[in-house]
Amino acid sequence: MARQKTHKIKMMEEQLAKKLNRQVVGSLVGCVHCGMCDESCHYVLAFPDDHKMTPSYKADQLRKLFKANHDWTGKTFPWWVGADKVPLTDDDLETLKDIAFGTCTNCRRCTLSCPMGVDTATLNRIMRGLLAHVGVMPEGVRVVSKDQWELGNQMGVLKEDYLDTLEWMSEELEEDLGHDEATIPVEKKGANVMYCINPREVKYDPRTIKEAALIFWAAGEDWTMPEEGWDNTNFGLFSGDDQLGGACAKREYEKARELGVDKIVISECGHGFRSTRFEGVNWAAETEPVPMETSVQTMLDYIKEGKIKVDPTKNPERMTFHDSCNNARSGGFFEEPRELLKLVSMDFQEMYPNRAENYCCTGGGGAMSMSEYTPRRLESAKIKADQIRATGAKVVVTSCHNCVDGLNDLIKHYKLDCEVKQLVNLVANALIIEEPEKIPDELKPGDLEVKKVAEKEPLAGRKILVVDDEEDVRAFLTMVFEDAGAEVETATDGDEALAKAREYQPDLISLDLSMPGKDGVEAFVELRSDPATEEIPVCVVTGHPEFRQVIYDRPVPPPEGYLGKPVDEDKLVAYAHHIVEHRKEKAN
Repeated sequence: MARQKTHKIKMMEEQLAKKLNRQVVGSLVGCVHCGMCDESCHYVLAFPDDHKMTPSYKADQLRKLFKANHDWTGKTFPWWVGADKVPLTDDDLETLKDIAFGTCTNCRRCTLSCPMGVDTATLNRIMRGLLAHVGVMPEGVRVVSKDQWELGNQMGVLKEDYLDTLEWMSEELEEDLGHDEATIPVEKKGANVMYCINPREVKYDPRTIKEAALIFWAAGEDWTMPEEGWDNTNFGLFSGDDQLGGACAKREYEKARELGVDKIVISECGHGFRSTRFEGVNWAAETEPVPMETSVQTMLDYIKEGKIKVDPTKNPERMTFHDSCNNARSGGFFEEPRELLKLVSMDFQEMYPNRAENYCCTGGGGAMSMSEYTPRRLESAKIKADQIRATGAKVVVTSCHNCVDGLNDLIKHYKLDCEVKQLVNLVANALIIEEPEKIPDELKPGDLEVKKVAEKEPLAGRKILVVDDEEDVRAFLTMVFEDAGAEVETATDGDEALAKAREYQPDLISLDLSMPGKDGVEAFVELRSDPATEEIPVCVVTGHPEFRQVIYDRPVPPPEGYLGKPVDEDKLVAYAHHIVEHRKEKAN
């Protein structure tokens, strides 16, 4: 008995007709299956005996649908062109989901190898879009897309949390410089620059916001950050949803016009740069877009124009540069980051291959939000690990937050002796600050004592539960928190953590994820689901990429913080202090 097409398949076929244009049809009919693209794909290199990893096989899944519905060859001899093997059932769609989302990061490296100019990444993005159109997608992609539609950013950051983080970083910057004008302006009309960021910076790496603010201040820039439309990322690029892509881009463009700024500066984010600067203009049908540039260009111009001075000896380690696929292959942005890196560091070692030929970090294409594919992703990262290891570099520099996470994962997985930094970290560290420290006109009695106590014991009076199965890690975290004035309890697994959280009612839980018995992910969901513990803030402290299951695939609100191991002592205390103080303010 012949199988019948499901309603979802029919909807996908109708949607495909709307996606066809000259570029897409050219790629659908142009492939001659010569195999030239195979070895350009990091998935093929990791799984050489699996023909399902080849770019042509992945693109053929869409090609079959096209042949069956829009091409004469599919109607004349369907058995020859695969038009008789189109997906028919919802189970077939699950298989397509695994191919489109789990075996391709849309890095576009295969396109460079194709003598026919077939753009497989574009075809894969269309397949993702067709699947998303009928509700078939990984849970992480569904959650992130929902957050970006409803909250305006892909990590579900609430407006008050975003503004609170800006205020936090602004206060730290002012304190660091001793200058009351060194602040982060918000919603300033008529500024020269509107600075837009990746929500990961708010959620997990706010130091990059402070470093960018430091650079703007040192350059004397007239800048602002917006209250809305601040997320430069765009999950529509990954999910294939052009409507979401247009809505995200439009938020930024309209906010820039409302504030009357001269240009948008996009923080270091590969897909943020591509989707805001190029793709978003088309999705949002912009006819006169606001001028836009990446912050890498902005920082480079500041140095060239003499607006800031840098001392490269402050960054003496051997460094190499990883090209983000979206910045480099899709954006043509090769030389500027290298020029900037050489100006602010002492020892640069090129990675081979590089620029457009560079391999993907394996975290692109939304891969970081799909934890079910993490083992396959890390296996495919071997070629990238080999590239990095060959440089002997102690620091891998990149201009993309996705790449930061992807590279950190593979560095841990393949035990490489190096760390990941962005150019904003290096420029801020190399800055020569000539502004003299401002001396307060008058000190009130007790000011010095209060400041001294606060710096010495920022967690005084706080109760913290440290959950980790490794004894040396528990001892280290306990020592750091106790030195900061906190009272500390410990637990070695998820069950003990739940029991002590209910009994102890800590102000903060430091939670490892990979533990024997009930692991940290299970414990976290139970903590969030229990009325007795649901309000206790949680900071995930882990060395494993599984933490993203908590961030993205969550049935409950996400954790308040995340830190990767090994833990920086000062950063740990600063995060813990911010989380408990923020909770106190919200409670009041």
